[in-house]
Amino acid sequence: MKREFTRALRPGAVGPEGRRERVEADAAERAALAERMGLIALDSLVAEVSLGPVPGAIRAIGTLRAEVVQACVVTLDPVPQRLEEAFEWRILPPGEAPPEELDDGPDEIESEPDGSFDIGEALAQTLALALDPYPRSPDAELPAEARSAAASPFDALRALKGRESS
Repeated sequence: MKREFTRALRPGAVGPEGRRERVEADAAERAALAERMGLIALDSLVAEVSLGPVPGAIRAIGTLRAEVVQACVVTLDPVPQRLEEAFEWRILPPGEAPPEELDDGPDEIESEPDGSFDIGEALAQTLALALDPYPRSPDAELPAEARSAAASPFDALRALKGRESS
């Protein structure tokens, strides 16, 4: 899989005292991510990340900030949005898989076989999860047939079945 936004970091670069990183996507990376996520535009993507060792892993805590433009689900007009998403990850050593059961703890990220981990890809996935699944322009209105409480997706099938019976 080709990654559009890669920021590989080795565990040794974190050190026992921890490390802070500011990660920012450039124009080409933002354009590639926008295409991957079906966005009209990704105008900015910046994250502040604090990394530190914890027993058996590395802990990453930070905030992702992005300016995105999505298409309205009703009108397809551009819908600009500012996102701010806090995250917490537990970066696992190579070969250690996350537990199968879900818990309320930090998201767990597997390291690459060489021991490095990709902050960029983790941020891209965090962005994808933070996007509004149904962006809507403030003045967008559904067509009348979509607003009718009596309308059902099966009404058209009933009408067809009625014609077959005749």
